[in-house]
Amino acid sequence: MYPVDLPAVDETDLRSASEQYLSSLESRHRDNEWFQSSQTSKVAITANNVRRLQVFEDDQPECTVLGLHPAGHPTQVVALYLHGKWWCVDDVLRTSSKSRSGLLSVQTIMERVIVFILSQVVERPSQEEVLFSLHPRTESCKLLWRDGQAVGFYTVKHKGSLCGSWSGRGYLLPVLDTVLVRRSWRRRGFGLQMLDDFCSSFSREEVLGVSTPLSPSMVAVCRRFLQLHKEHGERLYEVEAPGGWTQRRNIWLNIQLGRYSSCRDYVSMRRATQRQEEQRGMKEMTHLRRCRLDILNWAWLL
Repeated sequence: MYPVDLPAVDETDLRSASEQYLSSLESRHRDNEWFQSSQTSKVAITANNVRRLQVFEDDQPECTVLGLHPAGHPTQVVALYLHGKWWCVDDVLRTSSKSRSGLLSVQTIMERVIVFILSQVVERPSQEEVLFSLHPRTESCKLLWRDGQAVGFYTVKHKGSLCGSWSGRGYLLPVLDTVLVRRSWRRRGFGLQMLDDFCSSFSREEVLGVSTPLSPSMVAVCRRFLQLHKEHGERLYEVEAPGGWTQRRNIWLNIQLGRYSSCRDYVSMRRATQRQEEQRGMKEMTHLRRCRLDILNWAWLL
C-alpha cells in the first residue's frame, strides 16, 4: 500500500510526527542513513538535507511535511516523510486502491498533500519558479486518478468564498481556479474531462468563471470544449476576483476575436497578476488591521 491508502491522519498528526522526527534527526551522533532516490543515486538523510514544506497558503494552524533533498538543492524534493518512513515522490502519488479512478473529490489530508506535490514539486518548470501559489486549506479540489496514479487535479473557488486570506470580499460565481495534468499524461483529453466535470458540477449556475490569465494550453482546452459544447458559449467567462460583470470576459468571444496571447505574453501576464494580487492582499490586510485598531480604540473608550 501507499501513503494515501494507509489509515487516515489529521494535520496535527502530520505536524507532530514531522517535529518529532526532525528533533531526533538533529540530535543524532551516528553515521548518516541514506535514501535510495534512484537506481544510481542516493541522498544522505541529515538535518541539512531535510526541510519543512508548507502545504497550505494559510499557515494558521501550520501544516507542514518533511521533504528530503540533495545537499545544496533544497527545491529538488526526492522524498517525503509520511506514516513514519520516507517515501519517494512517485510512490506518494500512487494508490493500490482500485476504487480510486477518474475524478474524485479531495477529502483527506493525504490527498491534499498529493495536490501540493503535483503543484509545487513534480511539475515545477524551473528550480526557482512554481506553477501555482499554495492553495488555501478550504479550497475545493478534485484529483484525477488513472492506472493507480494521481495524474492531475483542478481546484474551484466557490461562490461566496473569500477572495483571499485577508479579504472580506467573496466570489460572485463559481470559478475554476487551477488545472494541472502531468506532462507525461497530457494530450489524452484529461483537460477536457476536468473542464466538463466543472461545468457539470455547477449545472444550475447560469454563468461560470475561469481564473485569469488563461494559459495558452487552457485556451486550447476551452476552444475544443466550446466547439464540442456550443451551449456553454454564453456561460464560460474569464474572470478576475471577485467576478463582477466588469471583471468578466466571455471566453468564446475572445477566442473568436483572437485576443489570447502567446506563451511568452502569458508568463508576463501571470507574473503581473500575481503582483497585483499580492498588492491587493497587502492593502486589504492593512485595512483589516486598521479596523481592528479602531475597534480596540472604541472598546477602550467604552
